[in-house]
Amino acid sequence: VQLVESGGGLVQAGGSLTLSCVASGNIYKVNTMRWYRQAPGKQREVVAGLTTGGSTNYADSVKGRFTISRDNVDNAVYLQMNSLKPEDTAVYYCNARGYYSLGGPTFDSWGQGTQVTVSS
Repeated sequence: VQLVESGGGLVQAGGSLTLSCVASGNIYKVNTMRWYRQAPGKQREVVAGLTTGGSTNYADSVKGRFTISRDNVDNAVYLQMNSLKPEDTAVYYCNARGYYSLGGPTFDSWGQGTQVTVSS
């Protein structure tokens, strides 16, 4: 399963960006899709997650500013980021977990990452 992210870039503090991630390949079902980020010198951390059923979770640092959404038909996930802060600067990664086939093996795939830079 391949994940392709897009939408990163350079933005001023207070600005907005929307990240996109599309999963493709031999997919029966995608369960949870998540966005992670990794800033220089820091560990990768989960930013937001969304299950097929619509349950969401967010890191405390982004609650009220970021919104995760998905398109179950196209196996896509989006991250709308508003009121961006310099501390949001990081490489953002998409993660998807699901099944290759009904009752079959699972996958846990990652995208290549997209850089988000927020200037002060």
